[in-house]
Amino acid sequence: MSDLRAEAEALDGKDELAAKREEFVLDETVYLDGNSLGALPANVPGRLAEVMTHEWGELRIRSWSESGWWTAPERIGDRIAPLVGAAPGQIVVGDSTSVNVFKAVVAAVRIARDPGNPSGGRDEIVVDATTFPTDGYIAESAARLTGCRLIPVAPGDVPGVLGDRTAAVLLNHADYRTGRLHDLPGLTAAVHAAGAPVVWDLCHTAGALPVGLDEHGVDLAVGCTYKYLNGGPGSPAYLYVREALQPRFDSPLPGWNSHAEPFGMRAEFEAADGALRGRVGTPDILSMLALEASLDAWDGVSIDAVRAKSLALTDFFLRCVGAYVPTGRVESLTPAAHAERGSQVALRCEGAGDVMRRLIEQGVVGDFRAPDVLRFGFTPLYVSFGDAERAARILARTLA
Repeated sequence: MSDLRAEAEALDGKDELAAKREEFVLDETVYLDGNSLGALPANVPGRLAEVMTHEWGELRIRSWSESGWWTAPERIGDRIAPLVGAAPGQIVVGDSTSVNVFKAVVAAVRIARDPGNPSGGRDEIVVDATTFPTDGYIAESAARLTGCRLIPVAPGDVPGVLGDRTAAVLLNHADYRTGRLHDLPGLTAAVHAAGAPVVWDLCHTAGALPVGLDEHGVDLAVGCTYKYLNGGPGSPAYLYVREALQPRFDSPLPGWNSHAEPFGMRAEFEAADGALRGRVGTPDILSMLALEASLDAWDGVSIDAVRAKSLALTDFFLRCVGAYVPTGRVESLTPAAHAERGSQVALRCEGAGDVMRRLIEQGVVGDFRAPDVLRFGFTPLYVSFGDAERAARILARTLA
């Protein structure tokens, strides 16, 4: 046995999160794609069966009240809140990340502008130029809708473009390609100094590391739940609205579910109080309750412990890659500094698409991003150090 394999066994033996692995449906595959789709929590199929057969099959419409369907968006939001550093009453679950980005960016522009002069003054939306494409598309559409000019810049350059014309800023907490972690506290403070609100996309960090939304005064945030939160394919996203801003949150998508009297069926819209303003239409109950069950895996888990294991896993994987892979065959795009690293490792590699295909054939599942990036996501709740060592060893064999 190699020294690194022995070290992996020792690290797994000391891992305080190791028992969590048993709460997921896993096999012999090394699954390193939880940054795209988290593994299935073992309790979810039973919970969905109960929802289907009893709540929908027997109680039917009574389940909106008797089974708590109606309050699910805010109830589940309160369960996500501790994982992103938010107090209760600020997160509502529903819709997709894209829809919530649209709500948040347009609402941020409306918050920034003087109510007495809604079309003047602040007319620039700053967006992360390296963002996941959809966020860029949504920001561009929001700019057209609000009469703003879109300014795409790299996150590190954001402070230099801020000013009294800034209406809103949309940033990713982590770069989806490289895993680079951006400076949420510092950039939030810079945006606030310019008098504008900031929207953070947490898709690649929530459930992998501390976020500190309340601590750092974040205005609005969105995120998906099917990556590190393991909510299932297409599980509903969430929207965070800081409590102090909730009375001013003017959603561009008002719906009957965000009405102060949803069953009043009044022609005039009156926004509900609090985070409920972020709701739109009828909640997607089946996927929402699957998400709620998946969050049971977080019972008794400290997000600080998750972060510590995430960094240890990615450090160890990079060491194994350095030891096993022939020199010059891969280049790490993931920052070495812990403060700048999310929970994935991105390796630049010639022929990366074919390499990933062959890795998957050998039982190591990561993903490929064009033109030449291998991505490996490390979900601390179920990825082991043995997984990391095996993945690096098979990568080296594949490249050889």
